[in-house]
Amino acid sequence: MRRYGKHTDEDDVRVRPNRKGNRPRTNIRPKHEDAAEGFVLTVDRGRITCLVEDRTITAMKARELGRKAVVVGDQVAVVGDLSGAKDTLARIVRVETRSSVLRRTADDDDPYERVVVANADQLAIVTALADPEPRPRLIDRCLVAAYDAGLEPLLVLTKSDLAPPDTLLETYAPLGVRYVVTNRAELADGGAADRVRERLADRVTAFVGHSGVGKTTLVNALVPDRKRATGVVNAVTGRGRHTTTSALALPLPDGTGWVIDTPGVRSFGLNHIDPSRVIRAFPDLEPGTADCPRACSHDEQDCALDQWVTDGHAEPARLYSLRRLMATRERREGD
Repeated sequence: MRRYGKHTDEDDVRVRPNRKGNRPRTNIRPKHEDAAEGFVLTVDRGRITCLVEDRTITAMKARELGRKAVVVGDQVAVVGDLSGAKDTLARIVRVETRSSVLRRTADDDDPYERVVVANADQLAIVTALADPEPRPRLIDRCLVAAYDAGLEPLLVLTKSDLAPPDTLLETYAPLGVRYVVTNRAELADGGAADRVRERLADRVTAFVGHSGVGKTTLVNALVPDRKRATGVVNAVTGRGRHTTTSALALPLPDGTGWVIDTPGVRSFGLNHIDPSRVIRAFPDLEPGTADCPRACSHDEQDCALDQWVTDGHAEPARLYSLRRLMATRERREGD
């Protein structure tokens, strides 16, 4: 048996032949420096539709991305066939750093986070004033998720021909949330769409809301040439039927912004929320947390915000609104 010392010659080293005749595997992955920039429009069962320059292409996720999900709104690097021709398939090799991430969990006990959209600037929370009845708890949860993600919330109230908006608007007035009120007649003649469109200019706006509130009907009015299926509210349960099954990014006709229509939700879990991020949306209250005890929930006996408000640094209604939003994490939407 031959033994090798410290000074073996290369000719003395035995090399096992590669019986398959292919190149050995390597952990060094290509950098894809020539990859094209793409914008994810929709994701459907592993097939990802992207906008590359002025072409819509279909792509799949590269294996090297591992379990990292690609979601609507992502900026990605794409290689392969970028012609957009029928039956062609490109490959997403890189997901660029996200400027914002809107997330939710199925419920407050679920540790698994679901990314709703990426790189949005604004969250339009669509709720009907009647048929179905408003669900303030769900609105509160969407607001908390928006503040956590760093998105500016926009409250869109539909069906004002069935009920007045005053009570609901009074509830959210202390938060300073911008709002738009619409009705079905104005949607038909385009007046409501114009008012909403003014709020969407130069922004990427994600639309969320539970089924039956008129979210997709509004999106269809904003982008008339891309009609999506709409449903009706069940007369017995008072709930809508899911007609939008996947998120879809649509450009506004004037090219000044994007609308992302998301599937209707019946719950919006906040298991992933960090209260310290939510307080940042309250610049008049945030300085008052400097004297709070460690890991303060901002709704306990020793919370420094009470004294902050007593000293006149912020309005009591603002603190009440903050605590109401914080409490939504412990309450279910049906409570």
